[in-house]
Amino acid sequence: MALRTRLTEAFGLRHPVVLAPMDPASGGALAAAVSAAGGLGLIGGGYGDHDRLQREFAAAGNQRVGCGFITWSMARDPSLLDAALARAPAALMLSFADPAPFAARIRAAGVPLICQVHTLAHARRALEVGAAVVVAQGTEAGGHGLAARGTMAFVPVVADLIAREHPETLLLAAGGIADGRGLAAALALGADGVLLGTRFWATREALIHPAAKQRVLAATGDDTVRTRVYDIARQRPWPASYTGRLLRNAFIDTWHGREDALHAAAAERRRDVEEADAAGDYDVANVTVGEAVGLIEDLPGAGDVVRRIADEAEAAIRRSAGLMAAP
Repeated sequence: MALRTRLTEAFGLRHPVVLAPMDPASGGALAAAVSAAGGLGLIGGGYGDHDRLQREFAAAGNQRVGCGFITWSMARDPSLLDAALARAPAALMLSFADPAPFAARIRAAGVPLICQVHTLAHARRALEVGAAVVVAQGTEAGGHGLAARGTMAFVPVVADLIAREHPETLLLAAGGIADGRGLAAALALGADGVLLGTRFWATREALIHPAAKQRVLAATGDDTVRTRVYDIARQRPWPASYTGRLLRNAFIDTWHGREDALHAAAAERRRDVEEADAAGDYDVANVTVGEAVGLIEDLPGAGDVVRRIADEAEAAIRRSAGLMAAP
């Protein structure tokens, strides 16, 4: 038996599971593996490297995949949208700024627009600009976001908003979900599926250094922290309201809470972090995962993850149905 939701029907999927477009983890091979297993893979467009975007679409081969971008980065280079739409993506996801400047063009190209949101105001804006899919991301998620709303409380209020105002719009839950129990819970909260990052970050196809993946296997959610340290050190112009959830390490312990001093030394620290990236030194380089890291105990292929989560969700739903007492 397969789970059938509005998401699977709209996108022709076997399973209501979508790969988060993580940069750099979500390359073409990872996106293709998720799509081949019956989910929807999204390539991470990140900060807008044209060469990388073309390379990863090529790596996806003939699989139907989409892509995702940091919206404020696309605003600095609108030609990214041209490059993405030329690939006829299965969907295009925008996160972390107003999607309005790009929404009409995406819709006119016949590409479903996915908008990630962190507050009800963000959700309303996504609906106003015609998003086909809204991703309600809780603060448990890895990577960038707001320390605003938890997934369990945020998803149902967005579901209610959609039901009242734009019932044709689909909803994905994100943040703290890494197994079938999380998928079953998301469906119960009113979502049509899930967007997963951390679980797919720890797969064979993810474009992540093996040493970083090994750190994930030893970590729990208690080992993560929200911080601006790496945005400052890498000199990336993220708005101050956004932080990234990462595994705590020696670099974070040194600089978290000392952001003013880090700003003053950012050029030197940027070199340190870039050298650590190349060397696989994750006492200095960052490991970008969310609280669900504690649910990860292996490094399987992404297709196996999709199928496993679907099976676990079906089992969880059956267990829940068994709790119903006869009248």
